[in-house]
Amino acid sequence: MFRASFGRRAFLGGAAATVAVVATACSKAGGTAETRADAPTFSYTPSGDKQIGPRDPVSVRVQGGTFRAGVALTNTATGKQVKLTPSPDGVTYTSAEPLGYGATYAWSGAADGVGGTWSSLSGKVSVVSPDATMSVQINIADNAEVGIAAPLILKFAGTVKDKAAVEKALEVTTVPQTEGSWAWLPEDNGSRAHWRPREYYRPGTRVSMTGKLYGLDHGGGKYGADDVTSSFVIGRSQIVKASAPSHRIRVMRGDQVFLDLPCSYGEADLPRNITRSGVHVVSEKHEDFYMSNPAAGYFNVHERWAVRISNNGEFIHANPGTVGNQGTSNVTNGCINLSLENAQTYFQSAIFGDPVEVTGTSIELSEADGDIYDWTLDWPTWQSMSALHPK
Repeated sequence: MFRASFGRRAFLGGAAATVAVVATACSKAGGTAETRADAPTFSYTPSGDKQIGPRDPVSVRVQGGTFRAGVALTNTATGKQVKLTPSPDGVTYTSAEPLGYGATYAWSGAADGVGGTWSSLSGKVSVVSPDATMSVQINIADNAEVGIAAPLILKFAGTVKDKAAVEKALEVTTVPQTEGSWAWLPEDNGSRAHWRPREYYRPGTRVSMTGKLYGLDHGGGKYGADDVTSSFVIGRSQIVKASAPSHRIRVMRGDQVFLDLPCSYGEADLPRNITRSGVHVVSEKHEDFYMSNPAAGYFNVHERWAVRISNNGEFIHANPGTVGNQGTSNVTNGCINLSLENAQTYFQSAIFGDPVEVTGTSIELSEADGDIYDWTLDWPTWQSMSALHPK
């Protein structure tokens, strides 16, 4: 597949945690400090000594007084101050960015009260040190142009235990608005979440995804390593109509036939040689590709103009050896074969995410055939695979 990793740490400093506070009220005049009952007091969120996650909000509120300028929450190791946002009435300061893993922060500042009294902030905030952080790869690069069936795929470096929490942190926006849903597919050396629209995208749709995963508890002692984003556009509508009994493929651009090419499909003498029926998705392409099929007895055979449509080894590619059968009979080991010239023409037209709709064979495309079988699932089934779907 086309795979691209675009993890981004959205914020550098930060913290969340526990605050132990000592508020001292003193007289501004005179040499000896006096504690007074009418001095300003402070309340903190969170309270207590428990460590918190980097995205947990940290705030301080003053009662009976007014903050002076210079309220700060500072990383004790680096000296970097956390960005704070004051409330409109100025009585509360709240962290405005995530905090750093394993970091300790100190409050500082003061508030003035009645009768010349004042109180100073003090105390510590500590942030959890996770057992491990988890990165994620995204399959679509920023600013890419993809086909109308392209799924957005997030591949995690480990198992996400709290899938609902992670899914809540993923936001997809589309212009024009497009109905879609996340689904969690079976584990594949880590968790994977796919987002697809209910129907094929409209050409020209713009898609943006933001995942606020840094500092997020993924469950099982693992936290997100980075925030992630992806922003791409849907290109022209190109659909391959691939009817095995016809021995041809028709490449449709909108409602018009763009290419109509003779081909050969799987011979169907054995189940392994049957081209799967169902909606495949173009995932990658190679001008030169070396193919092996131990069951069929060949290894590292050099093929040209190879467009992968399934992870089970199905390609649309050139095969000069089957030209005599193309358009009349199906003799391949499951791939769709074209002549060199026709394969190059189709190759140059294909992009990631184009649907290839194969019909007329006896075995359906399924989970067993690779990692993009998203369009073989009906919409209610797809929605039920969301961690946020009512069960």
